[in-house]
Amino acid sequence: MGKKVKDITWYALSFAMAAALLYYSFRNVDWHDFISAVASCRWGYVAVSMVLGIVVFYLRALRWRGYLLPIDPTTSRLTCFNAVNIGYLANIVFSRVGELVRCGYIVSNSAREPDGTRKASFDKVAGTVLGDRIWDMLSMGAVILLSLPLMGDRLSELFEKVNINMPWLIAGLAGLVAIVVLAAWLLKDKSSAAGKVWGFLRGIGDGLKSSVMMDSWWRFVVYTVLIQVLYVLTSACIIEAVDGILPGFETMGLTDALFLMVVGSLSTLIPVPGGLGAYHSAITLALSAIYGIPVETGIVWATLSHESQLLVQILCGGISFIHESVREKE
Repeated sequence: MGKKVKDITWYALSFAMAAALLYYSFRNVDWHDFISAVASCRWGYVAVSMVLGIVVFYLRALRWRGYLLPIDPTTSRLTCFNAVNIGYLANIVFSRVGELVRCGYIVSNSAREPDGTRKASFDKVAGTVLGDRIWDMLSMGAVILLSLPLMGDRLSELFEKVNINMPWLIAGLAGLVAIVVLAAWLLKDKSSAAGKVWGFLRGIGDGLKSSVMMDSWWRFVVYTVLIQVLYVLTSACIIEAVDGILPGFETMGLTDALFLMVVGSLSTLIPVPGGLGAYHSAITLALSAIYGIPVETGIVWATLSHESQLLVQILCGGISFIHESVREKE
């Protein structure tokens, strides 16, 4: 099977999965009640959540720039911000493509060496993206561990409901990565394909090294903490937007916002474009299983939360794309 056929098959399956999850989430919705609930929400809080989403994008760009500066000191804040925005825009259409788009954008805007090559190679930039994602996972893990005294019962009950053994899942993924790395190292001199994989992995290693070469570690930590705090506040804003309008949300506070943020983050493990369907089904399941909120009610909150941030991604990505197009013409 050729690469093009594989890509088409992968994206077709991804879109099909998103469609199936969306159908599952919305299958019993009374559209008159749904539209009425959405129209009645406090849109000021939704607007605040969208502004917070934009701030998160900028903080992500600043944090990522810390990885990139050891590779190319000329990398600007605006370049990183545009790369993050355009990457999110690409992910709405094709799952996981955004990371590749981010890398390509940084490389194309990187300064040139005396021999004409770019200071930032694709594999090194890919390493910084991987490093950024790894820190996302670690910070999310830290958030979960630190908040277990507050929401441990909720998470345990949710995992039991969906029959997920997280330790086995994590161990399986770690084992798969270890096998790929070991096979590439053992076969790098015997197989051209393994050699290319090993070369790419070395490039990723160089990119990861840049994460420990940052001059200001305190900034990196501050950005990471702020990102997680703003994610919680974003969820809290949507809770406030439906408080008194949707039954079951009037008693929720920051702990519940934290729990819903964690559930939403875990839904990104499902490879669907823009999180469509995956986020909606995960949130409605959590609201139903833990709070007893009917799916028909929970889907309103999930839609407000997801689609408001989706709109932010479209607006920011579109503006950055237009800015880049105008800059290239100049």
